[in-house]
Amino acid sequence: MADPSPKPVPLLKDELDIVIPTIRNLDFLEMWRPFFEQYHLIIVQDGDPSKTIKVPEGFDYELYNRNDINRILGPKASCISFKDSACRCFGYMVSKKKYIYTIDDDCFVAKDPSGKDINALEQHIKNLLCPATPFFFNTLYDPYREGADFVRGYPFSLREGAPTAVSHGLWLNIPDYDAPTQLVKPRERNTRYVDAVLTIPKGTLFPMCGMNLAFDRELIGPAMYFGLMGDGQPIGRYDDMWAGWCVKVICDHLGLGVKTGLPYIWHSKASNPFVNLKKEYKGIFWQEEIIPFFQSATLPKECTSVQKCYIELSKQVKEKLGAVDPYFNKLADAMVTWIEAWDELNNTSEQTSSKQANGAAK
Repeated sequence: MADPSPKPVPLLKDELDIVIPTIRNLDFLEMWRPFFEQYHLIIVQDGDPSKTIKVPEGFDYELYNRNDINRILGPKASCISFKDSACRCFGYMVSKKKYIYTIDDDCFVAKDPSGKDINALEQHIKNLLCPATPFFFNTLYDPYREGADFVRGYPFSLREGAPTAVSHGLWLNIPDYDAPTQLVKPRERNTRYVDAVLTIPKGTLFPMCGMNLAFDRELIGPAMYFGLMGDGQPIGRYDDMWAGWCVKVICDHLGLGVKTGLPYIWHSKASNPFVNLKKEYKGIFWQEEIIPFFQSATLPKECTSVQKCYIELSKQVKEKLGAVDPYFNKLADAMVTWIEAWDELNNTSEQTSSKQANGAAK
C-alpha cells in the first residue's frame, strides 16, 4: 500500500506562533486540528499553577503557568496580569516568531455562507502579508483582493499601501458586547457574515478584541501589552482594548496598517453579564476620558521604534490620565516594565546597540 501523501505545508508554518490563554483543558483544539496541527502553540495557563491542563495529542506546544512567568521575569512579572486573559501577552513576549495568532478557548471553527469550514488562521496570514491602505479609504475595501482594485480617484502615489501590522478578526454567534449591552440584549446573536476586509483609517481608533487576532510581532509586538487587569486591579475586560488603542496610535505614527473584518470564528458561549459588569463598570466611566486622550495623543518624530513610542505613550498616560485615577500611574509604570522585560527576553537593546556600533565603525 502506498504511503499517504504528505500534508501540504501551511503558510508561515515556521514563522508563526499560536498563543492561547486558558484555565481549562484544551479540547477545543480538536476541531482546529486541520488548521493548527502543524503550527507551534504557546499556551499561557492562568489561575492555579498546580492545576494540570490537558492538551490533545499531536500538537507541538509549550505551556507556561504563573510559576514559570515569575521564574522567567523575576520582579518584572508584576506587569503580567493574573486571573485575566490579559496574561496571554506573556506568550507574545516569549515567542521567537515573526507572527502571532491569538485565539480564546471558547472560539470554534465557523462556517462561511456556503457551509464550508473557515480556516481563520489562513485568512489572517493573507491579511498580514498583503498591504493596508490607512491613508486613503478605498470604497471597494481591500483593493489587493482578487476581483477588486483601487477605484477611480484613488491617488496613484498611495497605491503601494503600507505594511500591515494587525489583522483583527470577527465572530459569529455571541457578539463581543459590553455588560450593559449584554443585559439588554441577552438573546442577540451575530448571524451576519460580511465578506470584507477593511483597513481602519489613520486617525481612527477602534475597540480591539483579542479573541481572534493576528499581528506582525516584528512590526508592532512591543506595543501589544494587554495592561494590568484582573486580580488586584480595579478593572477587567479592557485588556485588549487598551492594547488596541496604544497599537493604533503607534501604527498611525509609524505608517503601519491595521485591518478588520474577515476571518470569522464561532464564539460559542457568552460570559456572565453581571460578572462582566463588576469588571467593567469603572472602565465604562473611564473610557470617556481614555478615548479623547488617545484621539489627541501625538508622538514626537524622535520616536522611531515601537519601544520608543510606547515609553513616550506611558509618560503621557501618567501625565494626562493619572489625574483620572491612581490606577493609571500604576499602569504607566507597568508599561515601562513590560518594555524592559520585552527587551531583556528579546535582546532588543543589545541588537540595537550592536547595530549602532557597527554603523559607527563604518
